[in-house]
Amino acid sequence: MRDVFDIYTIIFLALAVFIFLRLRSVLGQRTGRERPPYDPYSAREPVRPAPEKVVALPNRNAEAAAPKTPAEPAEATPRWSGIAEPGTALANGLDAVAAADASFDATQFLTGARAAYEMIVNAFAEGDRRTLKNLLSREVYEGFESAISGREKRGETMESRFVSIDNAEITGAEVRGRSAQVTVRFQSKLVSATRDKNGNVIDGSADKVTDVTDVWTFARDVSSRDPNWKLVATEAGQ
Repeated sequence: MRDVFDIYTIIFLALAVFIFLRLRSVLGQRTGRERPPYDPYSAREPVRPAPEKVVALPNRNAEAAAPKTPAEPAEATPRWSGIAEPGTALANGLDAVAAADASFDATQFLTGARAAYEMIVNAFAEGDRRTLKNLLSREVYEGFESAISGREKRGETMESRFVSIDNAEITGAEVRGRSAQVTVRFQSKLVSATRDKNGNVIDGSADKVTDVTDVWTFARDVSSRDPNWKLVATEAGQ
C-alpha cells in the first residue's frame, strides 16, 4: 500500500511538472501586440473641445502703458449761482450778510420775500393792520396805517388781485451794524382799483391788468433770535 502511494505520487508530480512547463512555454511568449497593464492613476490625454470663435480682448498691457490724461478738476459752483456774479458788489454784500447770519440762504429768502410781497399788498388793500404789523418795520407800518386810516375816513375801499409775480431778484445786500438788509426788485401783474363811498372807481381799474414794479428792502437784526425779516423801505421801480 505504501508502494502504491509512492508510485501515484511520483506520477502526479511528473504530470504537474509537465503541465507547468507547457503553460510557461505559452504564457511566457510576447507577440508584440500585448496591451500595457492598466494604471487608474496614470495621466490621461485631456479631451480637447471643438474650437470656438474667440473675440480678442484689448491688450491690457498696452492700455497700462498708454499715458493717461489727468482728469480736469471739477469747477466749484459759485456760492450765489443764479443770484449774483462772483466778485460783484452784490455777491460781496451777500457774503457779508451770510457772515453775519449763518442761517441766511438766498434762494429760501427769495421764496419768503415773494410770499411776503403778496401778503403785504393784499393786507394793505384789505386794511388788515394785524398782518401788516407783523411784516413791516415800525416806520413803514406807520406810513401804511396812515394811508389806510385816510382811506377809511373818506369812505373809500380798495380792491387788489394778483395775476402773477413774474420775477423777483435780489438787487442789493449789505450789513449795517446789527442789521442785515437785502433789497428785492419785484415785477408783477396786478388788478387794482380804489372806489369811493358810492362804489365808483376813482383810481386804477377793476378789470385791467397792470404791470407793476416795486423795489422793497427787507431787514433783520442778526443779534436777535427772531429769524423773521421785515419790510423797512419801499419804492416804485422802473
